[in-house]
Amino acid sequence: MQVEDLFLTVDDVRLECRWYRPDGAAAASTTLVFLHEGLGSVALWRDFPAELAAATGLPAFVYSRRGYAGSDPCDLPRPLTYMHEEGLEVLGPLLRVAGIGRHILVAHSDGASIALIYAGGTPAEGLAGLILEAPHVNTEPGNIESIAEIRRSYEEGDLRPRLAKYHGGNVDCAFRGWADAWSDPGFLDWNIEGYLPAIAVPCLAIQGLDDKYGTLAQCQAIREQAGGAVAVLALENCGHTPHFEQHDTVLDRMQRFVAELA
Repeated sequence: MQVEDLFLTVDDVRLECRWYRPDGAAAASTTLVFLHEGLGSVALWRDFPAELAAATGLPAFVYSRRGYAGSDPCDLPRPLTYMHEEGLEVLGPLLRVAGIGRHILVAHSDGASIALIYAGGTPAEGLAGLILEAPHVNTEPGNIESIAEIRRSYEEGDLRPRLAKYHGGNVDCAFRGWADAWSDPGFLDWNIEGYLPAIAVPCLAIQGLDDKYGTLAQCQAIREQAGGAVAVLALENCGHTPHFEQHDTVLDRMQRFVAELA
């Protein structure tokens, strides 16, 4: 496995990126593109991108969004449309700068919402499929309660120093940019279901049944409204991070989904 760390620039914003290239992977093959969760980064995916790359034989591209880890900082507060901006204005140009053609998005939480906006709101040239972990298409009451709880841990507990190990000087951009937006009363009206009918590629939606940030209703909405075929994997004894909490099951199901697309 070849691993390359680099920075790419989109609209004068420098983004931290990483390539995983399995030995023997074809240069022009499909690329797995990873989109992290609301508090995530390249490093916080840990070994999972490399493992899925090895299992599929495909290269994987991972990046930290603006305001996260080693990428440029963002302005606070973030607009409530920050996921729209990422999906409509940043992701496509970044893929072009990275030289990525045919691709499958592997996206978690906020990243999954960004993937849906990108797939349904742009030409999304080269997009072959979506893998969506803990996706959100609307705001549920439990979202707000869970974020209030994690905010207390950030302000009064040890969450801030733990996140700072990964985000460094961007720690407040990462946390407050996410938590303040989701906590805003206006976010109760946030909804991206209007993008779903235009999504024609196959989707795999994965939801932990113990996820305190969302319910299976999110995946059901995607299955009912998306323009392409949607398979749903619901996992018992699993919270918000299926690729860690049900690692082997999720890795196997993702690998089979990718093989079906190939």
